[in-house]
Amino acid sequence: MTHQVHAFEPPERFVAGTVGPPGERTFFLQARGGGRLVSVALEKVQVSLLAEKLEELLTEAHRRFGVDLPEAPAALGDNDPLDTPVDEEFRVGTLGLAFDVDTATVVIEAIAAGETEAEVELGDSEDDEDEDEPDDDLDRLRVRLTPQATREFIERARRVVNAGRPPCPLCGQPLDPAGHLCPRHNGYHR
Repeated sequence: MTHQVHAFEPPERFVAGTVGPPGERTFFLQARGGGRLVSVALEKVQVSLLAEKLEELLTEAHRRFGVDLPEAPAALGDNDPLDTPVDEEFRVGTLGLAFDVDTATVVIEAIAAGETEAEVELGDSEDDEDEDEPDDDLDRLRVRLTPQATREFIERARRVVNAGRPPCPLCGQPLDPAGHLCPRHNGYHR
């Protein structure tokens, strides 16, 4: 079976978004460019981690290579819903990050979950060429973003993650409109 690499270097649009009502949301990364639209599904925690690690990557690129750190966009940026149709190409198992010094761009790779693993590997490397390419037989989505586009992605990803159900002030689990069984209350509804 041949694997597919969906490369957008750079994409016209690359965003995190959701489909479905709070509590039943499915999270996606979506890249658009050159008349193509690719959506890959992932977990909320992966979106959150991706934003966090991209922030660290920008800070590190600034510290080590003097890359200008873009300001957070003054305006709210891209708040549009995902482009339709949202057809899931694959579910993300691994996320890889790298900073390409030569082009001063951030490379994000979302790699399909294999049968076994579904973890988040976030590493950063100075060059794009890894000696050992893991999971060569898995589909992947690769995008290359400028630091500014990366900053916009981070801001939106954080808004998307925080737009769900508010967390319970006691246990941190998401609150449903009808309340929830809080472990801190021995199962009594609040």
